[in-house]
Amino acid sequence: MDIGVPAGLVGGLFCLLAVVVVGWALVTYNRLVRQRNQVQASWAQIDVQLKRRYDLIPNLVETVKGYAAHERGTLDAVVTARNGAINSAQARVGERAAAEDMLSQALGRLFALAEAYPDLKANQNFAALQAELANTEDKIAYARQFYNSAVQTLNTSVQTLPTNVIAGIGGFRTTEYFEAAGGERGPVQVRF
Repeated sequence: MDIGVPAGLVGGLFCLLAVVVVGWALVTYNRLVRQRNQVQASWAQIDVQLKRRYDLIPNLVETVKGYAAHERGTLDAVVTARNGAINSAQARVGERAAAEDMLSQALGRLFALAEAYPDLKANQNFAALQAELANTEDKIAYARQFYNSAVQTLNTSVQTLPTNVIAGIGGFRTTEYFEAAGGERGPVQVRF
């Protein structure tokens, strides 16, 4: 009996299995890289929209100042919240989300303030800025949703078998969602 044929067959199957496993590992690693890059790109899109928001706020505050000079506390709160949000640009995702929620609440109070001043509400510049800011807020919401979807895809891949083996070897980690902190999940409270 010739033992060379079965040994060659077993060796060939082993080589084929090794090629399949290495091929799977490479495909899995590349998929994880694409998912990580998608998370980073979607985070960058959030940054673009937030920058746009930050650029609109000073113009909005200046427009309101002419009509509601005695409402200084509300205007200062918006400026302070904007500065806090800008300063949180390098912070963890959760800290940045909290700063952005504070800014959203301050803007909500500013728009509620406009309701008390019919001349301001009718001002074309204010109306245009308010519409532009509302459009930007919609884009921010979409960018956050897209980011969280990308994070969910990456986190699922990093945490499930057998992909988590390649993720561990490749240094891939789960990423934090961009979500509202506990107190910011409720409706905006407007107080003057």
